[in-house]
Amino acid sequence: MATLYTYKDSNIRKTWILISLFLIFIIGLGWVFSYQFESPAILVIAVIFSSAMSFTSYWYSDKIVLAMSRAKEIKKQDHPELYRLVENLCITAGLPLPKIYIINEMAPNAFATGRNSKHAVIAVTRGLLEKLEKSELQGVIAHELSHIGNRDILLQTVVVVLVGLVILISDWFLRWTWLGGRRGNREGGGQVQAIMLLIGIALAVLSPLVAILIQLAISRKREFLADASGALLTRYPEGLARALEKISKDQTRLRVANKAMAHMYITNPFRGKKISKLFMTHPPVGERVKNLRGMKV
Repeated sequence: MATLYTYKDSNIRKTWILISLFLIFIIGLGWVFSYQFESPAILVIAVIFSSAMSFTSYWYSDKIVLAMSRAKEIKKQDHPELYRLVENLCITAGLPLPKIYIINEMAPNAFATGRNSKHAVIAVTRGLLEKLEKSELQGVIAHELSHIGNRDILLQTVVVVLVGLVILISDWFLRWTWLGGRRGNREGGGQVQAIMLLIGIALAVLSPLVAILIQLAISRKREFLADASGALLTRYPEGLARALEKISKDQTRLRVANKAMAHMYITNPFRGKKISKLFMTHPPVGERVKNLRGMKV
């Protein structure tokens, strides 16, 4: 039978695979750059940069995400009811108590982050606390604790940093290419240079798309799993189902939301945009609610 920890080891492996692929990608892109601009130093910089950013994404990605969302840590005396709710669910789940942060926004939403259960954080908006009933809030917190127990938080948070970097680097490359490309010209090497230029442009154009697709695929699958695990934790799927309906129907804009970390929230923080299912950061709320109400606990 699946438990809160069934997918823990799998997520740890996927995180290291993702970091390794990022290293390979940036070093490969650095080689293309160095050839294109006739500068071996670019490859050296790419190796140093990819290594440094992989280290940063593992150890500091949670701090980056919290800064991006402008979340502020609270203590037990600041919100004792919320603390008691989280404490009780952590005891049931067998998890250490995470740090609790509040985002001063009225749009109801929440996310979890951190590299492991001992360094985990749950962040909720003020709107979530004010607009949900206790059983609904309990369902949301249980969902986020499921992300922590499964180590989804490590994978999802690392994705925020690495996907953002891939997009940024690709944008730089496109700008450099249009601003002059390879200024040097080796005798008889024009055809090779043209091929390398085309490869470089293709990498720059396609890599952000591939990175985003990886981000979205990881997110959609994990949301279904966290819904189910959270419902098993509370033994009351209806609480999370009603919370998802309320959050998805609320039209208040989450001002701190951005595309890089949209997949981390419990529901899509961007309202009113019709997009292809392929590019959705979350499964449709209707499907999630249907699954929850079909559960037997």
